[in-house]
Amino acid sequence: MEGSTMRQAVFRMLCFAVALGLAAPAPAQTPAPEADLRRGLALLGEGARQIFEGLMDEMRPLLADEVVPMLERLGTLVDDLSHYQLPELLPNGDIVIRRAPDAPPLEAAPDLPPIGEGGAVEI
Repeated sequence: MEGSTMRQAVFRMLCFAVALGLAAPAPAQTPAPEADLRRGLALLGEGARQIFEGLMDEMRPLLADEVVPMLERLGTLVDDLSHYQLPELLPNGDIVIRRAPDAPPLEAAPDLPPIGEGGAVEI
């Protein structure tokens, strides 16, 4: 499901949950406003829970097939995050994450480009 289509579906489900909470029949005896508020919030919470469960059911295959393998690959390339400095935003918008100078040498993966003089890498 595309991003805008998914957003539209989530918006519709949320509107439906709100409409259900507002369309409940009025009881014979009017409860205190706090009870109405609690009941409405409980209905909204239940609707949101159902929406997120549905979204997770849709996202689970994508996570398993694409995101998890990518994160595993990234973990083999990066090793320990404590061996890196904080990200730096360059004036041109690039984000650089440098390896800490006191970090142990990184074993080169076979499919990575060679590192040249001064740490230059041809991309």
